Amino acid sequence: MAVPKRRTSKARKRSRRTHWKLDQPNLDRCPKCGEPRRSHRVCDSCGHYGETQITEVQD
Repeated sequence: MAVPKRRTSKARKRSRRTHWKLDQPNLDRCPKCGEPRRSHRVCDSCGHYGETQITEVQD
């Protein structure tokens, strides 16, 4: 059975976990209203996806 010969140091353990972070979502400009929105999603401010009206937005 495989048993570690030495204890894993804090630095080695933490350097392994440096890739467990959140990424900021990519934002595009809406072609209709110019507000920032996530890529490939319906715009929250105007309700358009590309040139097509998908949802009605209430004030």
